[in-house]
Amino acid sequence: MNKGTFLFVITLALLFPFIGMAQIPSGYYDPAAGKTGSALKAALHNIIKDHTAYSYGDLWDILSDSDEDPSHPSNVILIYSGISRSKSLHGGNQGDWNREHVWAKSHGGFGTSMPAGTDAHHIRPADVQVNSLRGHLDFDNGGSPVPGAPGCYKDDNSFEPRDAVKGDVARMIFYMAVRYEGGGGEPDLEVVDRVNTYPDPEHGKLSTLLQWNAQDPPDDFERNRNDVIYYDYQHNRNPFIDHPEYVSMIWGDPSDIKHNPELNISVYPNPVSSSLKIECDDNNNYIYRLFTTTGTQIEKNYLDEGTNTVDVSGLNSGLYFLQIVSNREGYSHTYKIVKN
Repeated sequence: MNKGTFLFVITLALLFPFIGMAQIPSGYYDPAAGKTGSALKAALHNIIKDHTAYSYGDLWDILSDSDEDPSHPSNVILIYSGISRSKSLHGGNQGDWNREHVWAKSHGGFGTSMPAGTDAHHIRPADVQVNSLRGHLDFDNGGSPVPGAPGCYKDDNSFEPRDAVKGDVARMIFYMAVRYEGGGGEPDLEVVDRVNTYPDPEHGKLSTLLQWNAQDPPDDFERNRNDVIYYDYQHNRNPFIDHPEYVSMIWGDPSDIKHNPELNISVYPNPVSSSLKIECDDNNNYIYRLFTTTGTQIEKNYLDEGTNTVDVSGLNSGLYFLQIVSNREGYSHTYKIVKN
């Protein structure tokens, strides 16, 4: 390379810092090829699980890299307000930015513990006050304007981010639902088509998030962020930034979502002594999860069409909760089960 060409390349790198990024490793998604639905979800989980986890304190440095303002490298971009703020102004005071869990950490109770509570793929810099206003709300359209965050709205049960990051939010929520499936003591997270999901390990609203993913495709900032987290820190990627089409291949299109449906499920006998029967009228990709009253998950499995038997003979007498989730349609129902 001659001196002129070298200087030209260096100039391009300085003017366009995203050039050369968004590099998906060769073969990274090969195990997902040809799959759809729950099979694709499982394949992606196996690809991105067991990432390198960092402490909650490490996130100050990670977010300073991943969310750096390309026009002002000493600043970060705040997700909801879009403001560029100095990297050094982080903490808990007015005018600071802090670490926003887009999948609210109370939806599943993982807090700031590794890996879910420190997973940079769903944690973004946000203004302290705006972060507080968002709280643990689900995501949906509508509400009143959010002070300090033009284009954002909220009501009693949902938060709407500005248009420029609607897709970012959706893809972070979908990432969490694939990355965390309950193995090894990790939370088991699901996307559902409703709001008011707190404190369940769920986030909504599925039909709205599907629309946001479609209307706001990944941009250079989001793709660069995915690369920084993969190459420099966690060594796993958000598949829905690399392949936003995977979203509809797993959860369907917004028009596929049934609103206020009735589950085609029968659960009996109740009270139960040894064998709980769960009967499905159709093959709708249902999942059942059995919990204690303290929220500890005892068992999770898929349901087949017809009659399914759950052995509860080894459980102590008392009250349990059986949650049936329609993985395809994105809604759920919880039954109180009495064990004799």
